[in-house]
Amino acid sequence: MIQFNLLPDVKLEYIKTKRTKHLVLVAAMAVSGASLTILVILYMAVSVYQKDRISDLSKDIKTNIADLKKIPNLEKILTVQNQLGALGGLHAKKPQVSRLYNYINQVTPINVTISSASIDLVKNTLTISGNSADLSTVNKFVDTLKFVNYTTVDSPATKKNPFSSVVLSSFSLTPTSPTNKKASYSITMIFDPLIFDNTKEVFLDVPKQITTRSETEKPTLFQVDPTLNTSPGGR
Repeated sequence: MIQFNLLPDVKLEYIKTKRTKHLVLVAAMAVSGASLTILVILYMAVSVYQKDRISDLSKDIKTNIADLKKIPNLEKILTVQNQLGALGGLHAKKPQVSRLYNYINQVTPINVTISSASIDLVKNTLTISGNSADLSTVNKFVDTLKFVNYTTVDSPATKKNPFSSVVLSSFSLTPTSPTNKKASYSITMIFDPLIFDNTKEVFLDVPKQITTRSETEKPTLFQVDPTLNTSPGGR
């Protein structure tokens, strides 16, 4: 059996175009339907689910707040907890003034006693008062404070002066015998705040031989003039 295609080419192109248009319309409707479905789902999630979730969370918050309010002295407890949390930082910043006793023991000569020590952590000043067997020992004490150095674990090779502007601000002599006089003194100075730093380990380097500045820096007052003839027959 022989079949003949009697449709012209134009008719065939029209049929193909119509089929393509139909497929495009079906695909567009499917995409539109899917988009609309997704939009509805998002709207339901925002308008219904999230509102219900927020409402439930609000109820839980109100319930927890009501339970917390039932706890007696809650504000005081929270205040104490906040203060306890800040203690670590405050302790690190607190000067370790207890080191002063060790420092004084290291720099004070044997024949010197201390009756009072006043420290000002704002102005970084220190005042030491006491008694000594004689005034020369007090001078040695003053010089020791001037000459002493300190180092830290972080910088063991760097030496610094822990005390500056050391001044014998006042002194007095009280006769204890016809040949001896007891000396009372008051020494003021400025200290380096680092020696009381709670986060640093400090070591004092005290001169082993305590002498006065007048001895360590003794000037030569008399010198021989080399131009003079010092022979027995000279003039």
